[in-house]
Amino acid sequence: MIKRDLLLSKLIDYKDKDVIKIITGIRRSGKSYLLFEIYYEYLIENGVDKEHIILINLESNKFMSKREVESIYQYIKDYIVDDKKYYIFIDEIQLIDNFEDLANGLKIDFNCDLYITGSNSKLLSSEINTKLRGRGIEIKVFPLSFKEFYENRLGDKKEAFTEYITYGGMPYVSTLDKHYEKIEYLKMLNATIGFKDIIERNKIRNENLFNSLLELLCSQIGSVVSANKIANTLKSNNYRTVDNETISNYLKYISDSFLFYKASRYDIKGKEYLKSLNKYYACDLGLRNEKINFRQIEMSHILENIVYLELIRRNYLVDIGKNNEREIDFVVKNYNNLYYLQVSLTLEDIKVRERELSAFKNLDDGYKKIVITMDENPLTRLDKGYKMLNIYDFLLDEYSLEKI
Repeated sequence: MIKRDLLLSKLIDYKDKDVIKIITGIRRSGKSYLLFEIYYEYLIENGVDKEHIILINLESNKFMSKREVESIYQYIKDYIVDDKKYYIFIDEIQLIDNFEDLANGLKIDFNCDLYITGSNSKLLSSEINTKLRGRGIEIKVFPLSFKEFYENRLGDKKEAFTEYITYGGMPYVSTLDKHYEKIEYLKMLNATIGFKDIIERNKIRNENLFNSLLELLCSQIGSVVSANKIANTLKSNNYRTVDNETISNYLKYISDSFLFYKASRYDIKGKEYLKSLNKYYACDLGLRNEKINFRQIEMSHILENIVYLELIRRNYLVDIGKNNEREIDFVVKNYNNLYYLQVSLTLEDIKVRERELSAFKNLDDGYKKIVITMDENPLTRLDKGYKMLNIYDFLLDEYSLEKI
């Protein structure tokens, strides 16, 4: 069983709370596995009678003829035989029309704790929450973090890291041994997400344009982009009729599918968000690499992408910082804490060190300023109280920013 301890802890935190738990995430990231395997085992081990856990996978043939509010409601009603609490798991709830009536009715009529998942090909997680009128709490499932990947694999840490940045963290990929198996699976997954979850769902007519945009995003992770810049680039590649509105819509569809995450730019001095020139980070490096045939494996951009994903996985609020004319890779917020982060392959080169540290110039607000690097230097202190954090120490310790 692949460990997903951080996700499990979130489910445990919300256990028995009077909200519907909505499990969201990109296709094949492990939503159903988290709920039906990991959390199910946790409940059993902690004294919940398995007769009080109701498992409903609406893609199963068992429930094919019951995809209606009345049928599933009656199935659950017949299952419940006492007043004790029941834990109800419903997978792919969007396959039921007006599913919000079912969810709300179950919460009102029975002593139950309700957990649901939904697929982006039919219904976005944001739409699920809207239909539930604020009665739900979203628990986001990402592909495996490096820590989850490494704990499942063990062995040499550097070899594991190389494999991780090459093939990514989709759970099934981590179980495959052969290179061609990993490639074929990633190719199939990219095709499914691109077509069913985005093109088909949003009725995109120009598939070639959409795929060219997707490839462009994959080749420019960590780069500042805008709809206008992308449109101009695509026009130079013979898409002469492309316009900013179309590109803006495509970018929204891609973000809605969890394939990429948009990071907004924040003006630290002006204390305002800037409307243009954002960054987009891939949800999974394996999917990104396969989409561009494993070209452009630049470590600086790869490292920045991994750090961003880890930050949002840990529930930090993450922006790109503008400090006058300088750019800070990430402005990171968590409760009352704020961190300024730079990501750099190395600080051993003097010119590189000066460039990276100059991003912090005149930020005298007392918050931590940290450079995450691949340098294996046991010392963490830099000039002016700045800190240096090794990438492995950052990825393998959820509280590394607080501790340094």
